[in-house]
Amino acid sequence: MSQSQNNMIASADAPYVASAGDFFQLLKPRVMSLVVFTTLAGMYLAAAGSEPSVKTLLLHAISLFAIAAGAGASGAINQWYDRDIDAVMSRTAGRPIPSGRVESGEALALGLVISVLSVLMLSLSANLLAGGLLAFTIFFYAVIYSVWLKRRTAQNIVIGGAAGALPPMVGWAAVTGTVTIESILLFAIIFIWTPPHFWALALVKNDDYQRANVPMLPVVAGADETKHQIVIYSVVLAPLGVMPYVIGMSSVYYGIGAALLGAGFLWGALKLRRADDLAPAMPLFKYSLTYLTVLFLGLILDKFVMGLA
Repeated sequence: MSQSQNNMIASADAPYVASAGDFFQLLKPRVMSLVVFTTLAGMYLAAAGSEPSVKTLLLHAISLFAIAAGAGASGAINQWYDRDIDAVMSRTAGRPIPSGRVESGEALALGLVISVLSVLMLSLSANLLAGGLLAFTIFFYAVIYSVWLKRRTAQNIVIGGAAGALPPMVGWAAVTGTVTIESILLFAIIFIWTPPHFWALALVKNDDYQRANVPMLPVVAGADETKHQIVIYSVVLAPLGVMPYVIGMSSVYYGIGAALLGAGFLWGALKLRRADDLAPAMPLFKYSLTYLTVLFLGLILDKFVMGLA
């Protein structure tokens, strides 16, 4: 037998060694990117009008990194706990734990260590309020949502959505050391946005959730009721997105843009409600991502442009 054949056999018998990319996937980078963006929006809006020093900007950058790390840590803990249902769902079967690339204990250890370090880092770079809010966010997603709500109630994503809505409030607190009506409004927009956003995807992935025995709304109440609930939340979301203009947080230009975006969301929800099939569900899901991104980008650009005016 040749040396190359021996090497091939040895390589085939050798256990898989997780790569840095495998561990990074545990942090749910796509979710983390949205957290970073909404946190950055909260921080920028909170700091608008001030002229921070280089030191302050550096501390803000460290705070943003800490919040992103905390979000990733909660994602790792979530994947550790959900490893059994992830393995039977087509959408999640390729994740590091169910695919065998990372041991479950390694994922838990990673999540716990980064959780502690991120909270400490934010508390030191910003303030204790921000650190406490980040700790609560991690606990809410990893324990309240993942362990308690997700497998027990069809309202899991409604209540659990608070975890994804908190980052801009954490970012605001990191800059100002306070929680204000403006940061609460940013939280409310994402909180109300989350159910119709996620239910649109859940309609498409309903078979996955049935197979995993996860009581998402389409599984428990059916497609028609889920479509109805999406419309209800969209009706609430459309005017809520305009509220930053109403309370003087932005200009009329943002208000007009937000109104148009909200109308588009509601139109997509009504189109889904009237459809005999689920064809409009995925386009609505994709639009919901565009909606939130453009809405928060609009707040940033509005504050930047009007600040220069």
